[in-house]
Amino acid sequence: MLQQFSLWKWLASGIILGSFFFICSGQHDDDWQYEDCKLARGGPPATIVAIDEESRNGTILVDNMLIKGTAGGPDPTIELSLKDNVDYWVLLDPVKQMLFLNSTGRVLDRDPPVNIHSIVVQVQCINKKVGTVIYHEVRIVVRDRNDNSPTFKHESYYATVNELTPVGTTIFTGFSGDNGATDIDDGPNGQIEYVIQYNPDDPTSNDTFEIPLMLTGNVVLRKRLNYEDKTRYFVIIQANDRAQNLNERRTTTTTLTVDILDGDDLGPMFLPCVLVPNTRDCRPLTYKAAIPELRTPEELNPIIVTPPIQAIDQDRNIQPPSDRPGILYSILVGTPEDYPRFFHMHPRTAELSLLEPVNRDFHQKFDLVIKAEQDNGHPLPAFASLHIEILDENNQSPYFTMPSYQGYILESAPVGATISDSVNLTSPLRIVALDKDIEDTKDPELHLFLNDYTSVFTVTPTGITRFLTLLQPVDREEQDTYTFSITAFDGVQESRPVTVNIRVMDANDNTPTFPEISYNVYVYTDMSPGDSVIQLTAVDADEGSNGEITYEILVGAQGDFIINKETGLITIAPGVELIVGRTYALTVQAADNAPPAERRHSICTVYIEVLPPNNQSPPRFPQLMYSLEISEAMRIGAVLLNLQATDREGDPITYAIENGDPQRVFNLSETTGILTLGKALDRESTDRYILIVTASDGRPDGTSTATVNVVVTDVNDNDPVFDPYLPRNLSVVEEEANAFVGQVRATDPDAGINGQVYYSLGNFNHLFHITSNGSIYTTVKLDREVRDYYELLVVATDGAVHPRHSTLTLAIKVLDIDDNSPVFTNSTYTVVVEENLPAGTSFLQIEAKDVDLGANVSYRIRSPEVKHLFALHPFTGVLSLLRSLDYESFPDQEASITFLVEAFDIYGTMPPGIATVTVIVKDMNDYPPVFSKRVYKGIVAPDAEKGTPITNVYAEDADPPGLPASRVRYRVDDVQSPYPASIFDVEEDSGRVITRVNLNEEPTTIFKLVVIAFDDGEPVMSGSATVKILVLHPGEIPRFTQEEYRPPPVSELASRGTMVGVISAAAVNQSIVYSIVSGNEEDKFGINNITGVIYVNGPLDYETRTSYVLRVQADSLEVVLANLRVPSKSNTAKVYIEIQDENDHPPVFQKKFYIGGVSEDARMFSSVLRVKATDKDTGNYSAMAYRLIIPPIKEGKEGFVVETYTGIIKTAMLFHNMRRSYFMFQVIATDNYGKGLSGKADVLVSVVNQLDMQVIVSNVPPTLVEKKIEELTEILDRYVQEQIPGAKVVVESIGARRHGDAFSLEDYTKSDLTVYAIDPQTNRAIDRKELFKFLDGKLLDINKDFQPHYGEGGRILEIRTPEAVTSIKKRGESLGYTEGALLALAFIIILCCIPAILVVLVSYRQRQAECTKTARLQSAMPPPKPAAPAPGPVAAPPPPPPPGAHLYEELGDSTILFLLYHFQQSRGNKSVSEDKKHQHAMMPFSSNTIDAHKQAYVEGSLKNNQPKSARKFTLISDEDALSTHNTLFKENIDQRSMHSDFTVRTDSVGSISSRTQAKNKSLRGPREKIQRIWNQTICLPRRPMWELPNRPETIDLDQWQSNRQRTENKSTETYPNKRGSSNPLLTAEDTSLTEKEKLRQGESLIVEGTEQSKSLSSGSSFSSPWSHSTFSTLPTVSRTVELNSEPNVIISPADCSLELSPSMPCILNAPLFRGETPTCMLTIETRKNIFENLPHPPELSPPPPLLPPPPPPPPPPPSPLILTPFALPCPPSAPSTPPPLPPLSIPPSPFSTSSPPLPLLLSHPSLPPPPSPFPSPLPPSTSGVSTKCVRIPAIKRTVNVTPAKKTKSSVGQLSTSTTVCNADPQREPKGILKHVKNLAELEKSVANMYSQIEKNYPPTHIPKLEISYPPEITNMEITSGQNQENLHNIVEEFEKQSHSQSTSL
Repeated sequence: MLQQFSLWKWLASGIILGSFFFICSGQHDDDWQYEDCKLARGGPPATIVAIDEESRNGTILVDNMLIKGTAGGPDPTIELSLKDNVDYWVLLDPVKQMLFLNSTGRVLDRDPPVNIHSIVVQVQCINKKVGTVIYHEVRIVVRDRNDNSPTFKHESYYATVNELTPVGTTIFTGFSGDNGATDIDDGPNGQIEYVIQYNPDDPTSNDTFEIPLMLTGNVVLRKRLNYEDKTRYFVIIQANDRAQNLNERRTTTTTLTVDILDGDDLGPMFLPCVLVPNTRDCRPLTYKAAIPELRTPEELNPIIVTPPIQAIDQDRNIQPPSDRPGILYSILVGTPEDYPRFFHMHPRTAELSLLEPVNRDFHQKFDLVIKAEQDNGHPLPAFASLHIEILDENNQSPYFTMPSYQGYILESAPVGATISDSVNLTSPLRIVALDKDIEDTKDPELHLFLNDYTSVFTVTPTGITRFLTLLQPVDREEQDTYTFSITAFDGVQESRPVTVNIRVMDANDNTPTFPEISYNVYVYTDMSPGDSVIQLTAVDADEGSNGEITYEILVGAQGDFIINKETGLITIAPGVELIVGRTYALTVQAADNAPPAERRHSICTVYIEVLPPNNQSPPRFPQLMYSLEISEAMRIGAVLLNLQATDREGDPITYAIENGDPQRVFNLSETTGILTLGKALDRESTDRYILIVTASDGRPDGTSTATVNVVVTDVNDNDPVFDPYLPRNLSVVEEEANAFVGQVRATDPDAGINGQVYYSLGNFNHLFHITSNGSIYTTVKLDREVRDYYELLVVATDGAVHPRHSTLTLAIKVLDIDDNSPVFTNSTYTVVVEENLPAGTSFLQIEAKDVDLGANVSYRIRSPEVKHLFALHPFTGVLSLLRSLDYESFPDQEASITFLVEAFDIYGTMPPGIATVTVIVKDMNDYPPVFSKRVYKGIVAPDAEKGTPITNVYAEDADPPGLPASRVRYRVDDVQSPYPASIFDVEEDSGRVITRVNLNEEPTTIFKLVVIAFDDGEPVMSGSATVKILVLHPGEIPRFTQEEYRPPPVSELASRGTMVGVISAAAVNQSIVYSIVSGNEEDKFGINNITGVIYVNGPLDYETRTSYVLRVQADSLEVVLANLRVPSKSNTAKVYIEIQDENDHPPVFQKKFYIGGVSEDARMFSSVLRVKATDKDTGNYSAMAYRLIIPPIKEGKEGFVVETYTGIIKTAMLFHNMRRSYFMFQVIATDNYGKGLSGKADVLVSVVNQLDMQVIVSNVPPTLVEKKIEELTEILDRYVQEQIPGAKVVVESIGARRHGDAFSLEDYTKSDLTVYAIDPQTNRAIDRKELFKFLDGKLLDINKDFQPHYGEGGRILEIRTPEAVTSIKKRGESLGYTEGALLALAFIIILCCIPAILVVLVSYRQRQAECTKTARLQSAMPPPKPAAPAPGPVAAPPPPPPPGAHLYEELGDSTILFLLYHFQQSRGNKSVSEDKKHQHAMMPFSSNTIDAHKQAYVEGSLKNNQPKSARKFTLISDEDALSTHNTLFKENIDQRSMHSDFTVRTDSVGSISSRTQAKNKSLRGPREKIQRIWNQTICLPRRPMWELPNRPETIDLDQWQSNRQRTENKSTETYPNKRGSSNPLLTAEDTSLTEKEKLRQGESLIVEGTEQSKSLSSGSSFSSPWSHSTFSTLPTVSRTVELNSEPNVIISPADCSLELSPSMPCILNAPLFRGETPTCMLTIETRKNIFENLPHPPELSPPPPLLPPPPPPPPPPPSPLILTPFALPCPPSAPSTPPPLPPLSIPPSPFSTSSPPLPLLLSHPSLPPPPSPFPSPLPPSTSGVSTKCVRIPAIKRTVNVTPAKKTKSSVGQLSTSTTVCNADPQREPKGILKHVKNLAELEKSVANMYSQIEKNYPPTHIPKLEISYPPEITNMEITSGQNQENLHNIVEEFEKQSHSQSTSL
């Protein structure tokens, strides 16, 4: 029933829940219907997209509207449409929800006039399910494209600038406003920049002008102008927009025409000016004049100067012309110095005048320097020399110095040669003529004339010494001597004539000449050698050797003929036999015997024919065919050819031309056969002749013929001939370049190049040019107004070498067009018009001319504002007044009217000419000065000094102020008042009446002085007044008590009314009135008229004025009441007032804003910048003290400090990695050394590094740069600020120039200036590249500005990047494949180390858990029983045992290990480390103790097969408690360390290796990938050992412990996740214990450790005869590297149960850092003969042994010793700090292996280095039975075993904590099995564990290793049976315990 009720209840609940879910689901379905038409995206509701203008039609605007719902398909849920689609720019695809651009037939243009910036449409969505409508706004933003170029408002622009305009002046601002370029694009595309482009037609324009501010376009003058060089510039200015993409920027250009106006920059120059080549300087000019002596000025003035003195201003075009200066002439200096007595020069005309006659006996000449300068004070005068010669009276005749002259001339001398005075022709003939009227050193200027041969010779015209020269050539052969006379004439008298004999010297100018050109000679065969053939004779007209002739046969003799050299006789050579018919042609030379270089010669031909004795043949020609080329220019009668035939018989021969010469052009001699030219040749008519010539001896068969072929060659004998039918009168229109003018044509009948015609122009080549076909064009535009007619000379030249030409003159008329505007004769007219002239008065006529033909010029006034004042006649140009002018109606000081007039051509089209007319209205003096009074009164003292003021008169003039007519001046009328005017005067400008002299007049005298006031107008007008002056009685004048008063200094802060001092004067029966008469112009002081107290009347300022000198005066009351003053010597005094400075001015900084920089690598207290404030005060009030106000900086750093009294701001922090940071703070300056007023300034310091810097390299030493650094920095600032206003250049360093590779070389003759710049807008450094651009672009200008500071030749060489930046770039560029591979390898190693780190962390956590579990198990054990008292003296009661110590007292160590292992197994083999998070207390021995026992038991079968004397070492890793590793090897390490000096111990390798193999096989197989290093401690007796290397190391334990603690703290900070539980020892430490309690606990642990070592039960014991030896327990240095876990060496109880002598120790290692567990270690000392004992701690006494020692068994025979791994548990370490130990010596004993190699392990990276060595140890203790256990700090060290040699054992390895245990062999373990409950179950668990282990790990046989020992160690005894028996007893008792105890565990 109950079950049914429950069923129904659950059913009802299910129905209710189902209904609820159904309702909710239905509600959800209804809401979903309303989701359609909503946006499926988040964000703003409107959709905003952007599109470029001019996008093509169909461009997708929105690819998906993301509106929920479906608009297409069979069942649409929504309907989409567009609303507000203005102009239908948008199309909608409702299905795809896409929007497109609709620009069909139009363009989407954002720019005017369309101006579409955005398109907004509404997408309407209708929800068909519910009918709702939702509008979605879509906004399309039209982006601008740079599709429009800038446009200038005007096509061109115009500017004028004076050539004197300074560089840097803005000369054109015409682009401001809307006058420049505009761009209708938007944003940067519409912003305009202006730059100047290169103009190829005007290359200098872009260098002369610049646009520094590109946005404004203002043109600035960059270079100085010079009107004389260039008067107009055409500057091409480009306007470009600022599109971000430089390639898309659009540009437009315009031309700015800059006209240069002439300025007054050049001084005058004297005429005539002969320019020095390539300069504008004139050559020095000397004017000359000559005047006769003793002539009066009236006779000579004006003196004629040659050339006339004239100077003009080089600036000839200064506008207006009225500004052109005049020239002033003067004589500057001259010699002799008294020249001003005689000469004067007119300053305007330069006319030279004689002031008085000059006597030549005293003055022979005057050399003057005349100066011409401008009358406007221009500082560039011109200078010229003026030489004035004083001529003597002509009363003496000229004379020659020689009575006769002999001269010589070479007949070959050219015309102009000078006659010589010797035969050798080395020196000229000097003819000296003098005049006694003129001194001998001057040229008498005589005229020398020859009485004969004037056409042959002439004499030089000037000079004291004259020379004869040749006028025409002379020929010695014609005349060899010329004799004539010379006479000198001075213009009045003649000299006696002198004879001149000139001999003509022979020259080799004649050639030896033969009478005939050739000779024909016949010889016969019957002639003998030596017979004469012919006698040749040549003639030479020269004389001497030049006429001696030598004959020589050159060629043709063939050895058969010889000639006599002197006679010319040709004879037959000896031994020659002549042969009939043979002919000879001998060339004979006749030469004179002149020098070889001058030798002349001629030749002739001798034809010789050998004939037989009788006539046997007809005549014969030498050739049958003759060819001859002759020039058509051959002269008539010229011999063309010798056709002489030969006849053997010698019969006469007749020659004739048979055929070929019908015109008889050639002549042939009938007798000689010489062919000559009979008529002139003309190649152009006949160019070839073929002549048939005959020779006949008269016989019928005695005729022979020959043919002569004559070719006539061309000679350029015809000139080109112009075509006469072409027109020669041509015309061309002006102002048209390259216009066709006309054409010419010429021909030449000559052949070849002689007939080729070339055309050129003989004149006007710069205006016209002619082509190769004769067409003529204009080169430039002609200007008819300049020249309207040209006679052009055309030259036609043939192509011959020596061409012929002909010319043709063409008349070219330039046709006029209207291209000129009328030009006024003056550009500016200035006229002075008097005021009040009547209307209609004409005052000026202007004129303009139009150079165009037929121009009709008309005039009119252009300025409308003056048309009511003036009228201008349209044709005459006369200006007249329409109304009278009134000077006073003009507001300006100078009444003038300036207006424009224009002249225009009535029928022309050119713009009118404009001129400026300035009408200056001249003021006519309208009013006279009027005095304010008619009579003035004054009083004067009878002894008044000169200049004493008496009274003032004053007159006014009603004329307008500022004009000469209104200027009033005063003077005394000395006509009306002559005597008063002599003793009184009036100052001209002020009207003050004063004494003219020192008075000495009678008292009570009255003088009447008439004063006149006059003006400077035209005409001058005046007025007068009378001054009555009364002379007072001396008794009526007060007298001062002192002449000078010096009151105390007055503070400048004294208030008004402060008394300064008191003056006093005395008078008889007079009331005295005091006054200040001078020195108080600023009204700073006042005086009490009655008391004479001087007081402060106004604010004083020491900085303005430091002292005052007042002149005070005392007058009687009566005089004062009469408003008069009577100054005299007695009633005036001086008051000297000194002003005392006060601190009334605050300091003022030189700048309101300082900018500086600091480098990232700047050191502390590096100087940043220096601030300076000034104070107008003096003394301490201007002594500054500076301080900073810095906002808070991170980490409380100060940032900057300032030197109090120097103002140098320095760094107070480091700025590493702070680039681009900046600091803003204030600097305060307080005067009076910080106690006075203050001023402040802002400071910006930006952090930079070398990436922001540039290096300016200069060719000047750095010392010079350092001296001028402020000036240089200001120059750099100026150029940087042109681009970035307010920027500041900061100097980083100044040093020698660095160059070479890596900038390692230094050059101290040059400098490196490292700078950077700070931008005040961004407060950061300007980009280094931008800074380079700013400076490098202006490098030429910067060098010019640096020049005055660098000196001559100093300049900037380059601007480069700092070396640090360059080296970084190079290193970055040099990063190659090797570096990349290393980086990749490092990355892979890091990735591989991550798993290893994780394994280490997991292993570490497991070890902590195991330690914690063991500690909890021990804490659960029952308390221990008290220990029995031990015999022997006890120094102090032992401390109570620590917690858990009872475990070792009640149970044997092995039993405890079994229990712990069983406890772990009973929990299901769960790792102990898994529960570490639940543990808080750790015991230092737990982990390794359990592991060691497991290892020992597992290998029990192995130990049974070993000898009983074997010693076992077990190295256990906390990571793997059941694995055994070889002590001698590091697994899977195949590389031997380079530092290893160890060898493998061969006597134990086999045993240990086999154990390792067995372990790998039985447990987990081979472990190739496991790499571990274990620490081992070897405890050996103090006996000699062999072959152990000695590597002693020492360490201070106290120092090491402190260093270890610091390292551990650092490690904890570095690894915060290990903080708190990394050290089990520290965790278990009880900090509440006192020092004494901690020591007691340490003693207890030592005792317990001794007892436990006695109760070991592992089946083997070790006994040794080394009973009297002790072990020294010392720390060793660890050189291991942690891998996955920190391995430990544990000496197990099973292997360390030894029969030891009373002093035998063992070392227990307990790591104190990195979570390491304690281990026990045996140590070995190497290479030592003495084994040190550790002394007892001072506070501990050894406890007595628990059991008496058993008698030692008899020593067995020597047997081999086998060392195997063993473990020894460490007793629990006390939580207290161990007491300090005495210094110990640490000789570590490293052991090595040979196979496999073991590398030397390095120390842990976190450990500190070993401290200094220990001092010598104390002597060992003498106690033999004491047991000690002392914990000391140690360091782990890896050691290896080697074969023993003669060494002694010591410390071999240290761990981080070492406990020295002196095991007591007499101690017996105590049982506590009766306290254990549930013993049966515990026993059962242990048995199961054993069986499981033996099942899984069968025993492995290990071969024995035999070792021979020396006799000393034969007393060893192995007592393992006893220990095994004790172990069995313990186990049996343990098994009797109850089951409940096991459960509780």
